[in-house]
Amino acid sequence: MSERTYKQAFAISAVICLVLAGTLAYVIWGRRYFATGSENSSPIIAKGPDVPEQPVASTVPSSGSSASLTPVQLSPQRMQAIGVKNALVEMRNVSNELRVPGNVEMNQRQLAYVQTRFPGWIQKVFANATYQYVRKGQPLFTIYSPDLVSTEQEYLLAKQNQQSFARDAHGTAAHEGDWLLQAAAERLRQFGVPPSEIARLEQTGTVQHDVSIDSSASGYITEFNALPNQYVQAETKLYTIADLSTVWVNANVFQTDVGALKPGMAATVTVDAYPGRTLKGRIDQVLPQVDTTTRTVPVRFVFNNPGIALKPGMYVNVSIAVPLGHQVVIPASGVLHSGTRDIAFIDRGDGYLEPREIEVGPRLDDHVVVLKGLKLGERIVSSANFLVDSESQLQAAIGSFTPPPPGAGAAPAINGPAERIAVDFSTDPSPPHKGANSVRVKLTSSDSKPVAGAEVTATFFMAAMPAMGMAAVRSVATLREKGDGVYEGPLNLETSGTWQVTVVVKRGSQTVASKQLSVSATGGM
Repeated sequence: MSERTYKQAFAISAVICLVLAGTLAYVIWGRRYFATGSENSSPIIAKGPDVPEQPVASTVPSSGSSASLTPVQLSPQRMQAIGVKNALVEMRNVSNELRVPGNVEMNQRQLAYVQTRFPGWIQKVFANATYQYVRKGQPLFTIYSPDLVSTEQEYLLAKQNQQSFARDAHGTAAHEGDWLLQAAAERLRQFGVPPSEIARLEQTGTVQHDVSIDSSASGYITEFNALPNQYVQAETKLYTIADLSTVWVNANVFQTDVGALKPGMAATVTVDAYPGRTLKGRIDQVLPQVDTTTRTVPVRFVFNNPGIALKPGMYVNVSIAVPLGHQVVIPASGVLHSGTRDIAFIDRGDGYLEPREIEVGPRLDDHVVVLKGLKLGERIVSSANFLVDSESQLQAAIGSFTPPPPGAGAAPAINGPAERIAVDFSTDPSPPHKGANSVRVKLTSSDSKPVAGAEVTATFFMAAMPAMGMAAVRSVATLREKGDGVYEGPLNLETSGTWQVTVVVKRGSQTVASKQLSVSATGGM
């Protein structure tokens, strides 16, 4: 064969190999693609090796229902190990304490304003500082008003004319003199001249050009515009006087809490500036307004203010006692928050714990109000709820637990105490191995007699191991009575490893005994 022929044969062979490799790759890719598409078109079911396909129960709760709750049975040793404690469901007269921040403001109903009813020039100012304290009737300033002076002169003239008029037969002149005097006096009163000034005018008979204006209330001057030699009109506001013996506290309460608040409810306030001191007050008004940004409602409180302890602008802590009356309460630690549900475990005795969905109300320190789901006198688990829930989920996954009948764990019947059955578990071979095995259970009553006529099952469960690509595996052995309290049955284990074993003993529909243990199987994967 020539060199040229050899090269041609080599090139043809290489092309054929490439075509075959491409075809093989296309076939493999196509099989994987269609297999994946087929798997994605139906729910994914995790199955262990050689396990016949079982119908899958939907884990998604139907509309208006929630996932089922599975009771749990624990041995006394297990309950002690995880720290299970109990508490009673009880009725209490409770009140909810609502705490909100607030700000002190002046009581607007106790503000007084000083104005004159006549124009004039201010002469002397006695109260000339903001937050100066003044008493009712204390002089604030003096003012000269031509209108007031002319009115006083008219009053004196009318008084002189009244005395000089001659009385005629019908008393017309005297009546006219009285009318003029009364008109002048009424004009002085309309100008705001106090009765003491009118009495002085009658006694002295002289006009006083500078009239003193007194404070109309006791309090602190929060604003003043009175300056010497200043001309003021009748509408000019010269002083604002605040009585701080009571103050307002404005607090923003979340709209979810305002439904329980009513005017007149008691409240207390504390201030960081006065440790240990508490001031008492009440709700004045729940304002009809909601802040769309914070979703809060302003609530106004009225507080007595001895010693002016609460100063306008001060930040305070407001506490409101909202009475709730008699309510069913349990310890707050007895509630397990599971997604959108609240669950409590009912202790029926003998290790039987029944989960029950409840509806809770407000939390009161270390207790919580129960609105629905519990009855007075029931005993609940008040600690280690999360661990109990984990045990419940494990037993639910194993599927071997039958809920105790109503009244389980209650007082014993009249005809005798509850039966105590000891469960002795073994396998052949021991330890078991992958493949066929035999399970043996011996039942003995509390008086050491064999137990006959029972239904016994042993469930072997191994949790999923995603890291190793293993799904959860479950195998159930139904045991038959062999006599003398012995029950035996075949068991096929699909793999070696540590299995969680649950033995359940029933009589009819009642579970009379159970046992949980771990068994290690040999024989490789």
